[in-house]
Amino acid sequence: MSETGYKPDPDNATGGRKSAGSQPAFPMRRSIFRKNLMTALLLAPATLWLVVFLVLPFVAIAIFSVGERAPEGGYQAALTFAQYANLPARATAFWNTMVLAPVGALACLLVAYPVAYYLALRAPDRWRLILLALIVIPFWTSLLMRTYAWIYILGGRGIPALLAYVGIEDLRLINTPGAVLLGIVYGYLPLMILPIYVSLERLDRRLLEASADLGATPLSTFLGVTLRLSLPGVMTGFSLVMILLLGEYLIPTLLGGGKVFFIGNALVDLFLQSRNWPFGSAIAITLVLVSVVVLIIANRISTRLSGARRVDLI
Repeated sequence: MSETGYKPDPDNATGGRKSAGSQPAFPMRRSIFRKNLMTALLLAPATLWLVVFLVLPFVAIAIFSVGERAPEGGYQAALTFAQYANLPARATAFWNTMVLAPVGALACLLVAYPVAYYLALRAPDRWRLILLALIVIPFWTSLLMRTYAWIYILGGRGIPALLAYVGIEDLRLINTPGAVLLGIVYGYLPLMILPIYVSLERLDRRLLEASADLGATPLSTFLGVTLRLSLPGVMTGFSLVMILLLGEYLIPTLLGGGKVFFIGNALVDLFLQSRNWPFGSAIAITLVLVSVVVLIIANRISTRLSGARRVDLI
């Protein structure tokens, strides 16, 4: 016992005094609260934007899709899946979209990969930025104006007129699926080049040198190293172009001439002309589900082929 009459507890290593670590960590909690508050404030504008312009419209479309068309057009409250059962009525639009969209995305890939490969691995450093700018410059011009230019090029006074001089007559290029595919490749090519370029630009050149030192042929090096490591960019570009093409409206309208319908053309007809909002909503919901399936499949293919655990496509 001490002179003050206090008897220390032998089981307490601090002599009966409370350790500093046993005090409530109010400053630490306050710091965590401030960080969480700051994160919430930073995310609030984007979250609000997504809720107002993405989630709420999607909910509205989902509600419309189980309704009925009003006698004067528009939406009439109901609970029926008849609109989904009527989807085969627009089978032509679905078929054109499901065929031409992946074919167009594949054509963009076949053209974009050599360009991205040259820019990332072959182009001189002093020219690389200029070449990238030339690829991006078309985005500064309206897609409508660029597509109208192709109407003239593919029309009767364009390429067919030039071919007529060499004896090839009665060749029709405009208002055909080929014209739509050409417009797709021209319009969406930059969106395919840039993701592939980013993947190739990050490629470790020492892997290519090691493959060559081990006796691999250039083709084996490309297939086993370059292509494999660039697959995330390939699948990102393919998914991006594919999803945008699923809702494409302008190119089929101008270059297809009303003979090549996409789902986007069907939606415009149902919402603005036929005023069959429930049926159009059912088609829109189906289009969203198809887009989600495309993302999932592309992610799994890229993950399996590249050997990575996860590949971000968005």
